[in-house]
Amino acid sequence: MPWPGLRRRFPVLAIRDFRLLLADRLLAPAATAFSLVGVAFAVLDVTGSTADLSYVLAAQILPSLVFAVAGGVVADRIPPQRVIVAANLMIAVGEGGFGVLVLAGHPRLWQMIALETLTGAGMAMFYPASQALLPRLVPASLLQEANAMSRLAMNAAQMGGAAAAGLFVAVAGPGWALATCGAGMIGTVPLLLAIHATGAERTSRTSLTRDLRDGWAEFVSHTWLWVIVAQFCVVLFAWYGGFQVLGPVIARRYLGGPAAWGAITAADAVGLIIGGLISFRFAPRRPMRFVVLIGGACAISPLSLAMRLPLPLVCAAAVGLGVAVEMMMVQWTLALARHIPPGKLARVSSYDVLGSVMAMPAGALAAGPIAAAIGVFPAEYGAAALTAAACLLALVPRGVRSLRSPQIPRPGQEAERVMAGS
Repeated sequence: MPWPGLRRRFPVLAIRDFRLLLADRLLAPAATAFSLVGVAFAVLDVTGSTADLSYVLAAQILPSLVFAVAGGVVADRIPPQRVIVAANLMIAVGEGGFGVLVLAGHPRLWQMIALETLTGAGMAMFYPASQALLPRLVPASLLQEANAMSRLAMNAAQMGGAAAAGLFVAVAGPGWALATCGAGMIGTVPLLLAIHATGAERTSRTSLTRDLRDGWAEFVSHTWLWVIVAQFCVVLFAWYGGFQVLGPVIARRYLGGPAAWGAITAADAVGLIIGGLISFRFAPRRPMRFVVLIGGACAISPLSLAMRLPLPLVCAAAVGLGVAVEMMMVQWTLALARHIPPGKLARVSSYDVLGSVMAMPAGALAAGPIAAAIGVFPAEYGAAALTAAACLLALVPRGVRSLRSPQIPRPGQEAERVMAGS
């Protein structure tokens, strides 16, 4: 389809800053996919220990307890793309440095933990700034289209990166994969610096403590918000331990090694892409009930491994879950953008990421010892049961079940105005 036809079909593409953001969201996830495969197999190759893998992956998540909140406050004060630049550079140093250590010889456990802590700090800062940036680049009538397209680009890049990374690790080794991740993250910096979004308008100077209190007050004022964040705290505890930590172990022992894990990750990304395409027009009447139910469906990940399914069926399950999760994530980010004031969105998003992932380090640390005590497959069944229980509890509050989507007009005249002004 020629460029004018694309702009008519997708009016959001007429916005220059959105096109720059889209380019960044193609490059950064593709680079990160090399880390997802490279870190796990670098640790397993060096130490052969599931416990050590738990420690390294926990180190990647722990910084979110500090840097997510700090990143949210900063992104509500300055242009959020600058926060993303700093975050991406931290990831580049962490993963690139890890790759150099692997290529240079036998890295020590404390070195791997330190570098993944730096990477985790960057990841924690990225999320709230990313949530705050998109609504500042596009009008409200194009927000669903922009959000779906942005996430579609990220997932397509992750799929391609994961498939390439699995083969890359199998052929060249995890060190080169990690070095590739670092180089890719550096490549995002010029794109982000070219974006012209400004910081949120501030009528008066306030202290860091006051900003944190205001963000927290906004967060807890929405029952649907804090209940679902609490649900996903449990879901991600189970998923991170059962899938991210124990998944590579099962792939290595029973499914064929790093290429198999790359295939599973790529299959998940295929599902995310399909879900992203559906999300251009999908609008459930009660979006938060939909979000909660898809959170319960995340039990599919550990179940597919616990049942010792062959690799093609594990990949098929990953595709199906990816479709559902992407549709859920689009609805979640839309709900935040529509119901949270723009000047508080980064801070509220930081509490979202903090609450959602705060138990992930515990999941990573618990997975190895639990699997060693009761076996890998019983541990996977336990993760699935915990996920389902969290879903049932989150459906209890009426506010979660009854919240409806607002009636947002279709792009129409607003889209024509955007295209005319480009």
